[in-house]
Amino acid sequence: MIRFENVTKEFALDGRRKVIMENANLVFPEGQSVALLGRNGAGKSTILKMIAGTMQPTSGRVVTTGAISWPVGFSGSFHGELSGAQNCRFVGRIYGVDTDELIDFVADFAGLGAHFHLPLRTYSSGMKSRLAFGVSMGVAFDTYLVDEITAVGDAAFRKRSDELFKARMKNAGAVVVSHSMQQIRNLCDSAVVLENGELRFFDDVEDGIEYHDANMERDST
Repeated sequence: MIRFENVTKEFALDGRRKVIMENANLVFPEGQSVALLGRNGAGKSTILKMIAGTMQPTSGRVVTTGAISWPVGFSGSFHGELSGAQNCRFVGRIYGVDTDELIDFVADFAGLGAHFHLPLRTYSSGMKSRLAFGVSMGVAFDTYLVDEITAVGDAAFRKRSDELFKARMKNAGAVVVSHSMQQIRNLCDSAVVLENGELRFFDDVEDGIEYHDANMERDST
């Protein structure tokens, strides 16, 4: 369960106040895959970071229960001098999972070949994302935070990513950010739309997409 209680998040940019949200109150339903929709720069990634606990709200609080993943695909915590396999082992130890099983899982899924045993600093951004997605999916969480990661790779990899994500959703929930409405339809049950500093929940993902699309169309007229 994820609950926003009177949450305000703002930044100071060039001496001006940028409000991501103001006094937001919302519950993300437990065990559902929830799309997080909003215009570019609205603050969707900021919301994921607050849910993950890596960023604090300006005021109010975000209450979570169960194990919450880091934003899936985030490779910022990996060490550049360690290999992909060594980074997997490091993460596995932190989360108390069988490190050998995690390494085997990621090696098979990410398909990095010999690069899996080379330093992360030699990886392309796409390779880092594939590694990060594999590690994220290899650790069991109650809620997964997903930020565009399944768009990485070729069509075959994206298909495998979607299938793996759906398999995890049988026993978990998620908050998903994606610019692909087809992907949102494939992966999500419901939606939250961030617009003008407000969060609005929709039980039906199609209703959320329709509301989001209407917001975007107003900008183009």
